[in-house]
Amino acid sequence: MLSKKIANLIEEAIQTKKITKGNKLPSEAELASQFGVSRTAIREALRIVGAKGMIRIEKGRGIFVKDLSADTVSGPLHQYLKFKVEHNYALDVIHARQIIEPSIAAFAAVNRNQDDIDKLNDNLLRLRNYNGESDGLAKLDMEFHMQIAYASKNQVVPLILEPIHRLMPEIKKSVYATNDHAQESAIEWHSKIAAEIIKGDPVEARVMMNQHLAIAEEHIRVMLKAQSSKS
Repeated sequence: MLSKKIANLIEEAIQTKKITKGNKLPSEAELASQFGVSRTAIREALRIVGAKGMIRIEKGRGIFVKDLSADTVSGPLHQYLKFKVEHNYALDVIHARQIIEPSIAAFAAVNRNQDDIDKLNDNLLRLRNYNGESDGLAKLDMEFHMQIAYASKNQVVPLILEPIHRLMPEIKKSVYATNDHAQESAIEWHSKIAAEIIKGDPVEARVMMNQHLAIAEEHIRVMLKAQSSKS
């Protein structure tokens, strides 16, 4: 597909920093002339690149390169997971987390700094005091685990973990509907995980995360059983 090939060339120019953040791209007419194609093909190519969060189109001003961020990478993967995985993916999500998050917690215990500790403690305080809807709980849950990812000081880890955790609100909403003690469990285990990370103990941080995610799997299995009995 011609527009896809053009989109790939524009993306490559951005990724290799031939076109950098804030720079203005040529106009649609100039791009059409440059590539020897119609403006329709250029418009479709720009739509593809724009959908990936790499450019912004400002009416009356032109087309500009956006800052490449974690969302630029993780957003498309999240969309793929959400719309392409046809079966119930709740168990796949928790199993993926069990594979990677205990090691992340261990790295966080070694590499965390005072700012990371403050953010973990702030999240725990807000979780303990939260009395709103399940969507807010899911957001706090994701924030806690993402903060551990950032505390690992591995730049790749948050990019891997974020699209997985973006699937969690829908799962958590169903879990909270079938388990009255899910919030208390999250408070208990998040506190234990944070304590080991703050102490700087990678072995125990890994153990606590393993146990936390094992209980999370139990909650998901209860939720799936409840859903199955209703169908």
